[in-house]
Formats: sequence, structure tokens, C-alpha cells
Amino acid sequence: MSVSWMSPTDRSVKIADLEANPTCGAGIVGLRRMLRLVACGLLFALAVATGGLLALAEGALDLPPQAAIDADVLLKEGLIYDGSGDEPFRGSVAIRGDRIVAVGTFPVGRIKMAVDCSGLVISPGFIDLHNHSDKQMIDRRTRANTNYLTQGCTTIVTGNCGAGPIEVAKYYNQIDVDGAGTNVLHLVPHGALRARVVGTAYRAASSDDIAAMQGLARQAMREGAWGLSSGLIYVPSSYASTDELVQIARVVGDYGGLYASHIRDEGASLLAAIDEALEVGQRAEVPVHISHFKASGRDAWGLVRRATDMIERSRELGQTVTADQYPYTALSTSLEATIIPPWARAGGHDAINARLSDPLRAARIRGAMIDALGDRDDGAMLRLARFDSKPEWVGKSLTEIAADRKSDVLEVATYIVQQGSAMIVEFSMNEDDVRYVMRQPWVATASDGRAYVPDGDKPHPRSYGTFSRKVGYYARQEGVIGVSAAIRSCTGLPADILHLTDRGYIRPGQAADLAVLDLEKFIDLATYDEPHQYSEGVVHVFVNGRAAIFQAQLTGILAGRAIRKKSPQSKPQKPIGVIGGGGGEE
Repeated sequence: MSVSWMSPTDRSVKIADLEANPTCGAGIVGLRRMLRLVACGLLFALAVATGGLLALAEGALDLPPQAAIDADVLLKEGLIYDGSGDEPFRGSVAIRGDRIVAVGTFPVGRIKMAVDCSGLVISPGFIDLHNHSDKQMIDRRTRANTNYLTQGCTTIVTGNCGAGPIEVAKYYNQIDVDGAGTNVLHLVPHGALRARVVGTAYRAASSDDIAAMQGLARQAMREGAWGLSSGLIYVPSSYASTDELVQIARVVGDYGGLYASHIRDEGASLLAAIDEALEVGQRAEVPVHISHFKASGRDAWGLVRRATDMIERSRELGQTVTADQYPYTALSTSLEATIIPPWARAGGHDAINARLSDPLRAARIRGAMIDALGDRDDGAMLRLARFDSKPEWVGKSLTEIAADRKSDVLEVATYIVQQGSAMIVEFSMNEDDVRYVMRQPWVATASDGRAYVPDGDKPHPRSYGTFSRKVGYYARQEGVIGVSAAIRSCTGLPADILHLTDRGYIRPGQAADLAVLDLEKFIDLATYDEPHQYSEGVVHVFVNGRAAIFQAQLTGILAGRAIRKKSPQSKPQKPIGVIGGGGGEE
């Protein structure tokens, strides 16, 4: 919604709803329009009564001109995608301090810096719902988060897959003191809660254990966490029952948080895993978010369609369910989580090695490893992304390493597991499934990556190219979805999912997190063979009103902040819609 005035110099003004509540109708702007209509009606009646129609036509309806807008930064005459999914419009964006103060076409006052954006796209800064930079955002080497800024990202969410710090206030405070390249929101990680209370033992949590985890979750939410995450393929989250998850999620729900889950299986048992996530949401009365929604492994290809049907049915019944996706056909995780069964990972790396040294347990583990490798083309689908003990193996598949060593794949895999700290890229998804998932209007874009500085590792390229690939390749080049929908999946939709009310859209009053893109050049360059390549086509990025990228150059400014959730008076009741802003607290 917008409103226009005519200035004495015949410059039209179009300002978006500064005072309008995005969930409650037209707000102040609507009131202004109503009052104008009333005024027009009174003037018209008066004119008719006095015979003054000519005077009325000659200007009796003129309204006072809108005051000129003063700004620190004026992004001039770009094509504005405002995060709503609507069609773009041409106009300007004025920034004063850390806020947007005007959008569209408006009279200009004192401007400290004008930036010509003609021929460019102005978008809200992208929001990465699923990031693993928990350590990196408090490390001076990586806290600038340059591989995300160069994708247009201005905000990331950490604490995903059940991993990360649980002392939320301490974590946020360190970010605020040291600075960060992007804003950071944090989820309470279930795995870290369980490790703190139960350890990594393969056992059920007692009622006392659950009460202790609830207490830690409650404190984290009071300190500004945004929800609860689980990583149900990882130790120790994989040992949690559904009931345990429900009981902790209820605490998070009391503070208006969501439940984001790396579900228990993304392969042949995908549907059962989706059903469990939906059950947690229903019983705990919290919004459910499926992390990196996909079907992994040939036996599972196509199951995303049936999983989507399940989610759609739950949404139709009023449950709030959303998901995110990275636009690639390969995943990345640890080799241990990929080929070692959960029971054998209890107690950590040393315990795994102890079991491999025991003939009976080793035989059982190796049997499971043979099955897991067989499901992955006998290791051909698994490529080492990081392996500190043998860095020369990085970038090679397990079958290639075995051939070089004149060994078998099981021996190579066992050796790598025994050494520890190996990350892999697994080529296990179907391109048609990836395209199908991204067309769903409740699926946001998220990377599942982390901040990097280039090194000898060969990580998944998603850390450098998720957002540019979604918009540049899948939307602009391939036309799988429209550009407006792709940008919404990176901006307004993740903001709605989080109930983050002052970011994700270009509106007056919103935080000045903005990306200016050369859409024709905006593309990912990172590949599986050469992953440490920044995206191309980002011209400017503003984080809280400060230029983190200017004229395609990183400025080095650390303008990001820790963003704390404020607890609501009651749970949000409005389900996440497909279009438009959601309610919430920030």
C-alpha cells in the first residue's frame, strides 16, 4: 500500500506504510486516506450548495505538500523488490541512521550521500535461516562473514541442528562487543542442552533430566533466543524421544519461539520423520520449521512430493509449518554421522575407536558401514571436504582414495573415522526434487553453511553461493520460480517465519538492511571443485544503515548486531501466510 502527494514542483510522492501495522490493515495511512475522502465529500457538498463548482475544480481539493525527506543515504531510482513477493516498482530508498525513512518517489531534503541505483535492484538484505557460524561469528578471523555479505546476506540464524552455545546472553554480548559483519539471531540447540544435562550416553532422559533441560531452555529464551533446534541424526539429539522434544518445545512455545528440526531421517523414512516433526508442533503448540527440506538417496527420490502433501494438509488444518532449502543436489555433514550408526557414536570419538577395537562390536559396526557405503555407490558419492590428518585427500571421493591406495573403500572409511574430524560432501539428491521444493511458497532459502576464509578445505559451495544461485540461476536464468518469489524466499518469508518484524521488507521504519544487486550479473561462482569463490553481482550492502559493501568492494565495517527476541505477552496466533508480514517481537 502507498500514498501519493503532489509537491509544488510537480514531483509525485509515494511513501509506503510507515505507521501501518502489517497485520492489522491500513493503519495510519488508511486513516489519512479516509480523512481525505471525508474532506473531499464535505468540500463537494459545500461547493454544490453555494454554486462554487468552478472554484472546486480549480483547486479547492489541493492538499498541503509533503515535507522533504532528509537522509544520510539515498538509494536513487532502483527497481525495488520489497520482500512481499509482489511485482517490483521503480523508486528510491532513504536511510537515516539505522532505519529506512522513505520508499518510492518523494521530495528530497538534505542528503549526505546519494547513490545512483538506476539499472540495479534494491532488495531487503537476505536472511539465512539456517547457518552454522556459531564459533565463526565470535572469531576475529571470520566474524566479518564476508562469504555471506557477498551473497547479499545481512542476517544469519545460528544454533541450528541442535548445536551451538546455550549461554545465549554471553554469546550475544560477545557479538555486540566485538562486532560482526552481519546480524545474528540464535536458536536454543537441543543437542547442547542434552549434552549438558545427560551427556552423550545412549539412554533416555529421566524426568529430572527433562526438567533441567527445560530450565536451560527457559533461561535461553529469556535471554533472547528465537526458538529450539534439533539435529536428530546427531549425537546426542538422536537419542531423544518424541516426548522429550515435545516437553522442551512447550517451554519455547511459551515465549513465542518456533521448533526448527533437522529431522530424524531425510532418506527412505522421510515421511515418518516429517510426521514426528508435525507431532512435536501439534502437541507442544509451537510453529514447526523443517530444516534443509530434501529427500536424500535414490530410494527416497520423489518422497518430497508426499512430504509436501503432508505439510500442506497440516497447514490447511491451521498448523504453522514451514521449511527451508539450499539449492543444490549435494549435502554436507560429518563422515561419522553418514556411515556410523547412532548407537556406535555414543560417548564421542574415543568411544567409537574403542568399539572398533572390540571384535564383536567392530563386526556389527562394519556391517552397518558396508550397508551405508553400498547405498552411496560404494563410496563414490562421498567426497572429502575436510580431513586434517590427510589434507591431500581433500576433494577426492572414497573410491578414488581407495584406488590410489590399492585398498578397499571400507578400509579407507574405517581409517578416516578412526582419525576423526572428517567432513564430506554427499551427492545424493535429485534435481527435479530440488526444483519442486523451491516452488513451494512456504519454503525459504537457507544455506546450512558457515563463515569461511579461504583455506585448503573444499567445503560445500553453499556457504558461498546459496542465495546468488537461488536468485541468479534458478530464478533469473532457469525460470523455475519468479525473481520476486525467489527474493521473497530470502527476505520477507524468513522474517515472517521468525516473527522478526523489523527486517525482511523495504518499508519505512524497518531496519536499513539492504542489498543492491546487478541482477543480470548476480550469480554464484563457487563450485564443488573450487568452492572458495565469492558471488558476483552484489554492488552495495547496507547493514543497519552502514555500508558493508560499497561499489562492489568490502568495506570491512562490522555493523552487524545480536538481535534478541522479546518475549510476547501471549503466543502468536496468526499462522505464517504466503504473502505479507507476520506478527512477532524483535
